Amino acid sequence: MNAKSIFMSRRAFSLLIALCLTGVAFATPTEMAMIVQDSTPLRAAPRDSAQQQAVLWQGELVEIRGQRMDFLQVYDYHRERGGFVRANQIRRTALDANDAADLLSILRFVRDSPGAEALGFGYAAAFLKAAPAEVLRGATGSEVFDALGGMAERLAQRASVGTGAGKNAAIALSSHLEVAARYGIKFTSYERDGRMVMCYDGEAYRYVLAGVATPVQRAQAALALTRAECVDPDLGPRDRYPLNEQYAAILDKVELRDLPGYLKNRVFMRRASVWSRLAYQQTRNGENALAAMNRALTELAGVNAQELPDGDLSVYNDTLMRASASRWAALPASSNSGKNLNIVTTNGQPGETCVGLVDGKQELLKNCTYSIVWNNSVSINREQNAVALAVQPMEAWREIWLFRKTAQGWVLHVLPPSASNPELGYIEFAGWIPGGKQMLVAREARSEGKYKRSFEALELDTATVQQQSSKPELLGALQRWQAAGWKEHTLSVR
Repeated sequence: MNAKSIFMSRRAFSLLIALCLTGVAFATPTEMAMIVQDSTPLRAAPRDSAQQQAVLWQGELVEIRGQRMDFLQVYDYHRERGGFVRANQIRRTALDANDAADLLSILRFVRDSPGAEALGFGYAAAFLKAAPAEVLRGATGSEVFDALGGMAERLAQRASVGTGAGKNAAIALSSHLEVAARYGIKFTSYERDGRMVMCYDGEAYRYVLAGVATPVQRAQAALALTRAECVDPDLGPRDRYPLNEQYAAILDKVELRDLPGYLKNRVFMRRASVWSRLAYQQTRNGENALAAMNRALTELAGVNAQELPDGDLSVYNDTLMRASASRWAALPASSNSGKNLNIVTTNGQPGETCVGLVDGKQELLKNCTYSIVWNNSVSINREQNAVALAVQPMEAWREIWLFRKTAQGWVLHVLPPSASNPELGYIEFAGWIPGGKQMLVAREARSEGKYKRSFEALELDTATVQQQSSKPELLGALQRWQAAGWKEHTLSVR
């Protein structure tokens, strides 16, 4: 195999890995060089005034074919074009075993340098070519793949956020992505909330999990491979279920014992999120989700809130909201003994559940939904003029259906976690205030990028907030009239 076929192929990186791991040898150019500066001009002659043939970017490999004055004569196999590059914008790069240690040192330096991801890809590929196969199968190989994954994730994050620094920065970012693609590093992009999110496909992290990696490397790889924001939003429920089962299996392979506290917390939170999603999906499939939800709550209990970095606090809140949305999968039925009112559910259209409010055998009100109806959540006030029912339309969004008796008969109010567009949140019943005119709720939501948690006393007739507090102990009515068992089971108090 010649140099041209190595560096031109769009699958060069994947092919390079495969060849190195199997110990296959191939021809190496006499001398190679790495472009280390962005916007490096490839000129037709060894002068700054010569015509510009192309623009080269950091991380690109070229073959050295000579030197004239302070310019190196090079050939770019990707563009199939030769020319001259200033010597101070390029670094000679050997691709044999004797130079592997030097290449690794450079990779270790650039791996955590923002903006140098493309350069890191080039040095990683050079190391993979230079290092013996037995080295790649060991701890050093796992380190290199871990570095590749980290740099690819950071580049994807840069692309998702956007440059925000003008045309030149946007061109550089696009060129770095193109360099990554030449090394076989793949990205996918999705539209979420009106913006594009780019995600790395995780190939390098899969090598980490399959190789000889440290506990920290394995934990970071597992977290990278199970990111919810990198799941195709158009993926159907039937495909999401097995995907989350795969995520759960990946996370279960992480050994927690030797991890630092902050990383343990991240694994606990990710496991809790995955198992909460599985509980929702199992319930939708008509399966018993008790074990899945209990597993989610167990993982949540493992989080040490005192060791959460500032950047992880929002993740912790989101994980708690996700678990709260499906927590009725692990709770017993509310006690409504001695009351004539009841909720009865029946099957409607395929996939539809019809909720009927009955008084003895008389049906007072009926409404059908494609959401999950948590029958065990039914709560009826002492005056029997109001009924609260938890209904979950999405895996991370739970509402209250409030049935209210009026002079004209029974009516239904749907109480969402937030008045904004559904994103992540829940509202839960917390108690009845005697008199039949008010109820207590706790709600928590993240919508349109804003997070809010509150404890409220609502007016039943209008479902409007009468009293509100950010802490449960500051709402007197909640201290006096909270439902039995609410504080024991809620995740809103922390």
